[in-house]
Amino acid sequence: MSLANPWVAGLIALFFWWFSTGILLWRVRHADNGGPHQHLLSVVYFLPLLGVGLFGIHLSHDDMTVNGAYIAFLSALAIWGWIELAFLSGIITGPNRRPCPAWTPLFQRFLRAIGTIAWHEIALLIGLVGLFFFTRGADNIFGFWTYAVLFFARISAKLNLFFGVPKINTEFLPRPLEHLPSHFRHAAMNPLFPVSVTALTFAGSCWLERIWYAQTPGAAVGFALLSALTLLALLEHWFMVLPLPDQKLWRWMMPNPKDRPDDALGKDANRI
Repeated sequence: MSLANPWVAGLIALFFWWFSTGILLWRVRHADNGGPHQHLLSVVYFLPLLGVGLFGIHLSHDDMTVNGAYIAFLSALAIWGWIELAFLSGIITGPNRRPCPAWTPLFQRFLRAIGTIAWHEIALLIGLVGLFFFTRGADNIFGFWTYAVLFFARISAKLNLFFGVPKINTEFLPRPLEHLPSHFRHAAMNPLFPVSVTALTFAGSCWLERIWYAQTPGAAVGFALLSALTLLALLEHWFMVLPLPDQKLWRWMMPNPKDRPDDALGKDANRI
């Protein structure tokens, strides 16, 4: 099948959503099992990924062919992926690295939660603004919109975790971020969730409509990639409320976590 087929583009977006998430989780788990500097080394080793992403955006911003749409999409994923790796590695997080006490009032808990991710959010925002100004007026802005979909979907997901959802999966949470779940909240529902899924559904529908009216194969592929990515973000939101074993998508490829010395001490202490 041709790469210009929107259905093929959707399947490619699905594959890279699954594959890129798995690679990040795999690398972070390996760093968890390694020495004390492995997380920093991960961020350094993957710096070329950031460089490739920036170069791809530059290469494709005036290219509205099918290849240009794919390059812009994958380049945005590369930039996003490196920033996410820096966050999961505990290198770009926030000034607050302590767990949140259970009795903390809502507003104070919100401030503490912001403190845990502040530098990460600033880095993501810099990436969004940078891509906006670089691609403004360009023929191919699919790189910017790819990053924008990821950006706003991630903010929505974090807010829903903060306000409360029925299902919170912390199985793959790395050790540098072990304090994060204390800022989450289990709840049957929160008022933001219906707004989030409605907005993502509407955005996905808009991208799908654009495929139909696309003037060129490159535009059709670009909107198909955006449609698939937005609908996958919608699926990730539904994973927060539906009892589906989504962690099985990546669990099989993860190495078993190793106990740290303090973990062993904790187990011994529990036996006393």
